[in-house]
Amino acid sequence: MILLPPDLREKLLANGADRGSDHVPLLKLFNPCGAATWLASELYEDGDTLFGLADLGFGCPEMGVFSLTEIARIRLPYGLRIERDWYFTARFGLTVYADAARIAGRITEAEALLSTAARTRQLRIPRNPEIPRNPHG
Repeated sequence: MILLPPDLREKLLANGADRGSDHVPLLKLFNPCGAATWLASELYEDGDTLFGLADLGFGCPEMGVFSLTEIARIRLPYGLRIERDWYFTARFGLTVYADAARIAGRITEAEALLSTAARTRQLRIPRNPEIPRNPHG
């Protein structure tokens, strides 16, 4: 199976060229035998490095970069490989999926949890630029 068809590659590359935005994930990869799931919203110029949300099934999903080549090389029992979810359609930006994943301990598509994470994110008060940032976090 082709994990990243040309049309999707172009969309992810366009998002990768505009890294300042909270892009909607366009690609969902998953382990059909386990809990590992990846949501990708950007592809870097090298054509291999994806940016998104990765959940390897240990209860601590993280945003970051991962290699398409490495994911494609994974061999699973019964001759299976990592698959692309052909029916995945994101409704929110990647940060909403990350917020919901932190609450659930895994990447989730639960509508109620994603909607709550989206509302919470919308209600956050922007930082006042007149107040200096804390250099220690």
